[in-house]
Amino acid sequence: MSFRRSITGLIRNRFISGLLVIVPLVISYQVLSFLLAKLDGLLSPFFTRYLGYEVPGLGIVVTLLLILLAGFIAHSVIGGRLIRTWERLVEKVPLVRTVYIPAKQLLETITPKSQSSFKRVALVEYPRKDVWVIGFLANDVDLTSGGIEGEYRAVFVASTPTPFTGFMAMIPKDDIHPIDMPVEEAIKFLVSGGVACPKSWLPALEPNEREASD
Repeated sequence: MSFRRSITGLIRNRFISGLLVIVPLVISYQVLSFLLAKLDGLLSPFFTRYLGYEVPGLGIVVTLLLILLAGFIAHSVIGGRLIRTWERLVEKVPLVRTVYIPAKQLLETITPKSQSSFKRVALVEYPRKDVWVIGFLANDVDLTSGGIEGEYRAVFVASTPTPFTGFMAMIPKDDIHPIDMPVEEAIKFLVSGGVACPKSWLPALEPNEREASD
């Protein structure tokens, strides 16, 4: 019976994890596809009539401008209030809440300008020796209450090409190799699938080491 419960729990947890990864991606894709199709359908005839030719990629340009405008509105006083009201409504919808809130929090942490964002980038040896992945350093974790000794740190290992998906691991500090790379560069490297490769992978200096080198 305990084995059956453990299998059922494992399947349920993995299913929920899959939802948390897939649903935001599907929703984002559907919304962007809808916007592109609608904007192309509405604006293309207008510009074709007055310019005499069809403007390629018009829907993409307008969609990007709308997203940029939404960002400016979100940073305004009225826009911030509207977004907070919307989030309070979302928090009352059970299924939407379990997907939207964690996704939003994770997006905020990988946004370099956010106050709660990851501040440092590191290399972690995973899933085997001599294979390295990029991780974003979070907080120190005290595992002594669980009978685990040593110094650990929470590291978010992001996925490619969607760095807001991935997994969190608590890794011994000795196995973490901080590197002197801006978070923006690391995200660009992940999103591009390794094409936009940073030039420098130098180890990051600790504050006391940085002062000594100066």
